[in-house]
Amino acid sequence: MPEYREKLWPSPWLFVIIALVIPASLLVFLPISPLAGVLTAAGLYLGSAALLVLASPTVRVADGTLTAGRASIDTSLLGDAVPLEGSEAALERGQRLDARAWLLIRGWIAPVVRVPLTDPTDPAPYWLISSRRPQKMAAAINGSRRPASSN
Repeated sequence: MPEYREKLWPSPWLFVIIALVIPASLLVFLPISPLAGVLTAAGLYLGSAALLVLASPTVRVADGTLTAGRASIDTSLLGDAVPLEGSEAALERGQRLDARAWLLIRGWIAPVVRVPLTDPTDPAPYWLISSRRPQKMAAAINGSRRPASSN
């Protein structure tokens, strides 16, 4: 069975964007105390950056299970995974999005993989998962699917 693992790290530009807390906190705290301004600015930036890194979910396909963040599902309950990029991915995340779908999407990762569910008891029709390597993720999901065991 193919294995796949991807950590959905924040893009570098996100760290540049959160650096805007530095001048904002300096504007507020420098008139009170330069030391307080610098310490607050550094603390807010480092805290924000740490939260971005620590909150990055992992997507994994191994041992017949798809794990996306905290959720996991047996691959025998999945249909054919479809990798989507460009305008197709944008449409999937927007106009075509089913409100019942289970999502693990990150705004800084444009491509997605659409994974239909074949479990009739699951209220979600599909999972939509962000991926920087959607072709590999879809291939790993499709390659690890096995028929549901009959009892």
